[in-house]
Amino acid sequence: MHRALAVPASVLAGALILAACGSDSSGSGSGSGSGSGEDSRAADLAVSAAYMPQPVSESMAAGFLTIANEGDAQDELTSVTSDLGEVTVHETVDGVMKEVDGLPIPAHGKLELKSGGNHLMFEELKQQPKEGQTVSVELHFAHSDPVTVDLPVKPATYRPDAGDSAGSAHSTDSGESEHSDRSGKSKHSGH
Repeated sequence: MHRALAVPASVLAGALILAACGSDSSGSGSGSGSGSGEDSRAADLAVSAAYMPQPVSESMAAGFLTIANEGDAQDELTSVTSDLGEVTVHETVDGVMKEVDGLPIPAHGKLELKSGGNHLMFEELKQQPKEGQTVSVELHFAHSDPVTVDLPVKPATYRPDAGDSAGSAHSTDSGESEHSDRSGKSKHSGH
């Protein structure tokens, strides 16, 4: 009797292990390339320097961060979601701001969302974030899995230093990022 159950149990255990490898339901956020699992030209994304200046408007706010791509393939930031309100991606060219469907993240390059340049625009705020709070956003990409990033709310006049990496992806209760090194840079690797 025990032997008859041993084979199905081992088959079930093997199936569960294989299923876990093929999904990201663990919340690990370890990323993906093209979704095939075998693409050696996948993006390898890391998010750093994330923050939101305390909004001066009751209905609008901006968000800034840097997405580095150490991988061999370009990716694209296609959208951003947040419980705070509607979020759109804005491009700034020659001082003119416009909403876009996405911004490229070049292979072995980076996408910088910064004050006076490309940025995230939050509209129809459900509440007004205050300095010291954190706003969670989910970044969506053309090829990589979504990444959750916490944007600390800074003073309205805050301007980060060149080496500041204030925000992180998948922050834990301890304040450290699940997917970051000690420098605060969040990793999102492609398969």
